[in-house]
Amino acid sequence: MWQALYDELKDKGFMVVAVAEESRGADHARPWIEQAKSSYWQLIDTDHRLSDLYNLVNVPQAVWIDEEGRIVRPPETAGSTDHFRRMDLTTRTMSPEDQAARLRAREDYLNAVRAWVTTGRHALPADAARAGLPKVTKEIAEAHARFRLGVWLRAHGDAVEGDRQMNTASALHPDSWSMWRQAADLDEVGKASGPNFWKRVQALGDRPYYPPPKL
Repeated sequence: MWQALYDELKDKGFMVVAVAEESRGADHARPWIEQAKSSYWQLIDTDHRLSDLYNLVNVPQAVWIDEEGRIVRPPETAGSTDHFRRMDLTTRTMSPEDQAARLRAREDYLNAVRAWVTTGRHALPADAARAGLPKVTKEIAEAHARFRLGVWLRAHGDAVEGDRQMNTASALHPDSWSMWRQAADLDEVGKASGPNFWKRVQALGDRPYYPPPKL
């Protein structure tokens, strides 16, 4: 979907920058990037520096940055919805109604990006954009540092201490699904989408997994 939007808007100074946060190393993300054959920029962030800079907590999230380098929309869910929470876990399928609703939400988000590029609509004033930026507490800053330390320790042969650091990071920043998911996949490929993931999702109760963007 991003390739089509980029092709449509690239002559208006629009660029998509997709970043894969992949703690297992660039080689794990590269096949997906090569398969996509995108002409927009695709980067690989093995240290989760992007999450640290913008306090991203899940995927897909997007930050809108104008041609002057100013954030005009802070991090927000980029077209995904919570309809997946009603998925049949045996067949891994969603109802036609939920699939249609998810598709509408995606189209609405792409249309909002399109309107921003062509008319300036949906860009926030500087004070509103600043107010909407996620607050980085001491606990969150420590969580990011411990997460990177855990990844480094695992890469250098100390899986036990690495796991301890990453578990501490998740405890300090429980809203970060990205940290939890990456730590789970480092431990066991596919674990981040298994039963423990669904238990975490169910534990949210009425809280959203994908907070809808306020467009």
